[in-house]
Amino acid sequence: MSLANIRIVLVRPTHPGNIGGTARAMKNMGLDRLCLVSPERFPDDEAEARAADASNVLSGALVFDTLEAAVGDCVLTIGTSSRARRIGWPTLTPGECAARLVATQSTGPVALLFGQERTGLTNEELDRCHAVVSIPVSPAYPSLNLVCAVQILAYEILQAIQRSDGALARGAAAQELAPATTEELDRFYEHLERVLVRIGFLDPANPRLLMRRLTRLFNRAEPVQSELNILRGILTAVEHPERHKT
Repeated sequence: MSLANIRIVLVRPTHPGNIGGTARAMKNMGLDRLCLVSPERFPDDEAEARAADASNVLSGALVFDTLEAAVGDCVLTIGTSSRARRIGWPTLTPGECAARLVATQSTGPVALLFGQERTGLTNEELDRCHAVVSIPVSPAYPSLNLVCAVQILAYEILQAIQRSDGALARGAAAQELAPATTEELDRFYEHLERVLVRIGFLDPANPRLLMRRLTRLFNRAEPVQSELNILRGILTAVEHPERHKT
């Protein structure tokens, strides 16, 4: 099975050793698509040293200025998080996360995001995710090193691949449904916000958390392209009712 559609994305990593360690953890488990978003130091000799025999993964790493550029074409994006948030995301176990990534990667690129070592992913970065994955740890010492987290989830992905006969069959069927990309969803959210402001449902001066809640709603639903076209058609009819008069 080709795993070229599974991306490991490090967002704003500060330590080059963790980049090299991530490359090594990925190669151990058969993964080679590493993406870096605004790394503090890269390329770097320490990253090369920590990568050891995974220098091919490191040399093939793609560097992006923004998260949007790194995952804009992805049909599934899952973020890692260990903190409770005010508005919850659908939360997966490591096994569930790996199974979804493996099953969905046959339909298009998928991404697993890891945040900055000290702060993790921000709420704004998690807004781009369909779900989050949380790794269970002892409450006595809940801090998990970035490379350790990558290794655990990469292992789960390898296990999911080895159990993937049924998942591949579901992925082949899902391919006909053409999942919407993150970029297409972004355009839909922009369209939705514009219409809600126009009809007076959303007050730009006091937006509260309306768009974030709606984003969670549609990310959970995972609309395919045809469904997204219907939703945008409805928004256009609201925005330009004169075009739809009989």
